[in-house]
Amino acid sequence: MSAAAARSVVHSVRVEFGDCDPARIVWFPNYFRWIDAAGHHFFVSCGMPPWHELEKARGILGTPIVDTHARFVATASYGDRLDIAVQVAEWRRSSFVMRHRVTRGETLIMECDEVRIFAAHREDHAPGIRAVPIPEDLRALCS
Repeated sequence: MSAAAARSVVHSVRVEFGDCDPARIVWFPNYFRWIDAAGHHFFVSCGMPPWHELEKARGILGTPIVDTHARFVATASYGDRLDIAVQVAEWRRSSFVMRHRVTRGETLIMECDEVRIFAAHREDHAPGIRAVPIPEDLRALCS
């Protein structure tokens, strides 16, 4: 699926004083906290069941990150309203690329691609997780 045809959900945040460093610039880890929340909001907006329900019904624990790449373009400060547009840019067999674009009005602040997997417990009951194929019905909800 091309990114142009993908469903997009926008999540907004207001930058608070405590989100900034002494130079009054958003401290970069906060962007990752916000895009993680926006990603969760994306799934909820698409009608995805809560992870605890999916774990009970199908053994799916969630969608942990296995790779990420971010690019910071402009700064933001307290009082700014940031819009985080989220979409799945690419579906794969057991992973997908979640794309986040953070803007203040028309100004691009930051963009980030995350590769996430659909995860379940290991079949041998050893510690850790494993990637599982993405169920078609869940993929359809978010496409």
